[in-house]
Amino acid sequence: MLFNSIEFFIFLPTVLILYWVSNHTTQNRLLLAASYLFYGLWDIRFLFLIVLSTGIDYLIGLLIDRAKITRHQYWKATSWIFGSAIFYLLITWPSDGFNISQVSINPLGLKIIPGLALAWGLASLFLRDISRKEMAIDKRKIYVGISISSNLIILCFFKYFNFFIDSAEEVIHSLGGDAQLYQLDIILPVGISFYTFQTISYSIDIYRKQVKPTGNFLDFALFVAYFPQLVAGPIERAKNLLPRILYPRSVSYEQATRGVFLISWGLFKKIAIADSVAASVNSVYNTTGAVSWLDVILATVLFAIQIYCDFSAYSDIARGTSKLLGIELMRNFNLPYFASNPSEFWRRWHISLSSWLRDYLYIPLGGNKHGSLKTYRNLSITMLLGGLWHGAAWNFILWGGYQGAILSIHRFFTINKKRATPSGFISGLKIILFFAVTCYGWLLFRANSVSQIIDFTSILLFQWPDMSIHIKRPPLVAMLSIPLLFLYEIIEYKSGNILFYLRTRRPILGGVVAYTLLLIAMGLSNEPTQFIYFQF
Repeated sequence: MLFNSIEFFIFLPTVLILYWVSNHTTQNRLLLAASYLFYGLWDIRFLFLIVLSTGIDYLIGLLIDRAKITRHQYWKATSWIFGSAIFYLLITWPSDGFNISQVSINPLGLKIIPGLALAWGLASLFLRDISRKEMAIDKRKIYVGISISSNLIILCFFKYFNFFIDSAEEVIHSLGGDAQLYQLDIILPVGISFYTFQTISYSIDIYRKQVKPTGNFLDFALFVAYFPQLVAGPIERAKNLLPRILYPRSVSYEQATRGVFLISWGLFKKIAIADSVAASVNSVYNTTGAVSWLDVILATVLFAIQIYCDFSAYSDIARGTSKLLGIELMRNFNLPYFASNPSEFWRRWHISLSSWLRDYLYIPLGGNKHGSLKTYRNLSITMLLGGLWHGAAWNFILWGGYQGAILSIHRFFTINKKRATPSGFISGLKIILFFAVTCYGWLLFRANSVSQIIDFTSILLFQWPDMSIHIKRPPLVAMLSIPLLFLYEIIEYKSGNILFYLRTRRPILGGVVAYTLLLIAMGLSNEPTQFIYFQF
């Protein structure tokens, strides 16, 4: 279900009406049912994996904190796992029967799903067993290790299995060998990277004694599957989201109006800008014809606009929807293209992921506490894995390596150096120059192959200034909308106030709102597309 679809604008009011007239417990059960419906409409088979992840980390969290689980907690979690597996088998059972020997091995097929359920049953029995024994080693480390490894195994299997098989085959062929390695018909579950990182952070935060686990399985299941941010974030921490689930909440007038604004602004960025420029970007990056220096420049700048408007639009709509439910989600974007260096960029772009990588990967690796060389190593590893998190392709790995390199270079030239306050002109120049650096990173990110990266880089270096244009011209709605977005963010950046528009005179504000709604209406002529980050 897309945020910019008719189905969502039927789904959301229905949920809100039922939610507002319910008590706290009923609200949570309603939100859990709505979240599973929202997620199941993508592909109902994916629900098994999210329930599996929920069951693992629910029990693990209790074991880390209390070193034991009750029989009721154990059976409630395991019954959900086995129940979801049975439900999956029922909905996928062939209507005309089947021969079990002919069923292909599919990670979402009849052999793998029962296997996962059986493995979980055996693993949960193991957890109960070791929770009762006195052991010389720290059982808390065993528990958090099980949480991290089980979640990463599921994530890596569904997201990276075929990528590594393909890469291994290419290496063998390049060495003159002949290999036909086993591949699986794997469907990537939408949003798996987001909820996997969210549940991992829950277990680690309990291990670090930063949060307490919840004993209520259904409330924890809502924390994992909360529909506004489930598919593309922000990646919430338990210390922020879980208390808002566990305790009664209300919706203030300020929250409601801010929520409606965020939803409207998100729809503007998605419909009027991101979807509008997509065809222009694709006309260069998906073409097999001639491409000029100016084509690459224009397409890459437009992609920078597209991916920002697309991803930040999802976050805006998620935050706005959540505000209407009385739940605050973290801000995921803070004017990232006004950054003047890579460190600042990652404090402004995809904040929930960058802070996750910092807290659960970069700092545990040693951060910047063991000398410059190890700091550069830690930055490189963190960003390489951050690139791989985005997808199973070499261009994402190269993008991650590029981000690690520019972070290391920036640190090398700025560490232990006094920073004078630059003039407005110098600050603006730094922002423009770093935007160019960022755009080359987006070229790596958007490219369809390594060979395209090489070709486009060669064009940028050796074919300038070729001003011939083959790129498809963006539609009128995009050319009217991008200046409005730029003006809005300039004013927000200068004012330093996210609510600056509340100070605007009402006639002017009303005119801007009407103009924005007009642009959204114009953008509806574009074909609706999925949000880019759904594939991650």
